[in-house]
Amino acid sequence: MPLPSFPRRALIAAAAVSAACACTAALAQAQAYPAKPVTIIVPFSAGGGVDVMARLLAEKLRVTLKQNIIVENKPGASGMLGAGYVVKAAPDGYTLLLGSAGETAINPYVYKDKMAYSPDKDLEPVSLVSRVPNVLVAGPSLKANTTAELLQYAKAHPGKVSYASSGIGNPQHLNGALLEATAGVTMMHVPYKGASGQLSDVTGGNVDMTFVSYAAALPFIQSHKVRALGVTSAKRAGFAQDIPALAETPGLESYDLSNWFGVFAPARTPAPVVAALNDAISAALRDPELARRLSEQGGEVEVMTPQAFSDFIHAQGKQYQAIVEHAHITAE
Repeated sequence: MPLPSFPRRALIAAAAVSAACACTAALAQAQAYPAKPVTIIVPFSAGGGVDVMARLLAEKLRVTLKQNIIVENKPGASGMLGAGYVVKAAPDGYTLLLGSAGETAINPYVYKDKMAYSPDKDLEPVSLVSRVPNVLVAGPSLKANTTAELLQYAKAHPGKVSYASSGIGNPQHLNGALLEATAGVTMMHVPYKGASGQLSDVTGGNVDMTFVSYAAALPFIQSHKVRALGVTSAKRAGFAQDIPALAETPGLESYDLSNWFGVFAPARTPAPVVAALNDAISAALRDPELARRLSEQGGEVEVMTPQAFSDFIHAQGKQYQAIVEHAHITAE
């Protein structure tokens, strides 16, 4: 029996009605959002810098969204365990990721097909929260008081200067790889599993220096156990105007590589919900008190639209890819 045929106009009208219904449903969802508590997944351990940032943001979002905001830690696999959890969550705006550059923009080039998700396809950028430059600090084993003196020594002693990071392929490691490439020096990378271990070994003279967040380095700087040689942003950071940028050193004028943190939702989260989240986060970030407290953690607040954040990630990813490929960085 032949299937019935339908006039083309009728099919077009039906499709239009279906699309209109979908848009209306999404708009209604956004207007009702959030109707229940929102969970922010932190892919790192409780008590660390990312966790503190998430809880400071959640405190303000409870006011802007008028709803309870829950912070839940899911550490492991260089941040990819928590990110993978969010990828699998319902795309409704109730499970979010406070992600870093690592698990959202660097790891695809370091881990490649070992990753269980694709940040580009599986995560929806919502809003940048802050850029977090690292600080290059030297311990007692390195006889250099400036970045220029460090480079002079490194050029005279190839492979002798050691630098620590929190792991293979993370932003700190890339900071060192970029320094080597830009200055034309060869150093030895020593990966650790956390800031406390790497700073302890730097202060003890087992490793010459390390790239680390300002919040982690500050107690060691204040106690004169390490010397701050420079910040990794293009210009001096607002939270540490007394520390020069590495780019101020002759030969390093192009040096600029910071970690950053932002909020992501699962892919296919309705655009009106993403917009509502972005509006709420932007309002929170414009609060001077939150900006001050994030600055104390070494972060520099920057408000972006979802599209601007997506473009930012894409541009940053190109830089990370170039560094990873030049230094031949691969996951263990």
